[in-house]
Amino acid sequence: MTEKEKMLSGILYDANEKSLVNDRLNCKDICFKYNQLMPSNLIEREDIIKELFKNVKENFNIISPFYCDYGYNIEIGKNFFMNHNCVILDCTKVIFGDNVLVGPDCGFYTASHPDDKDIRNKGLETAHPIIIGNDVWIGGGVRILPNVTIGSNVVIGAGSVVTKDIPSNTIACGNPCKVIKKIE
Repeated sequence: MTEKEKMLSGILYDANEKSLVNDRLNCKDICFKYNQLMPSNLIEREDIIKELFKNVKENFNIISPFYCDYGYNIEIGKNFFMNHNCVILDCTKVIFGDNVLVGPDCGFYTASHPDDKDIRNKGLETAHPIIIGNDVWIGGGVRILPNVTIGSNVVIGAGSVVTKDIPSNTIACGNPCKVIKKIE
């Protein structure tokens, strides 16, 4: 099994393996190019995201600067908006549904590092998916950690750190993020 296959399977993998390093460098070059484009250069910006991400539906806008690790593990639904300075560490799949709004300075982190320092210091890590449903608003400064699913029709309050799944039809906030209200 290759290190990439391990990464995508959620088992320990060597993040410093040459092909993964090359994939990340390629992605960083593409992100750099994207972030240097004029905001009014809509067609080229759209083309870069379509090249970078695994799956893109119609009507999306990702405001620069934007950063990700691989790009090929990211999927966005229709009517997707992501504000300034967002980071997606997409060591495995990160999927956004339709009608998702992401505030500025948000982070989506699929990577996880072992508690054992000897294993961690070898550059080994794991990755677990993040899934975001439809009709979700993620406030500014939110951090979403590995292995989290957020249901549909959800509001995540600004500054929240989401460590566990959030059910559909709820408003949630805090650190750690917890449901504070059901949406009728």
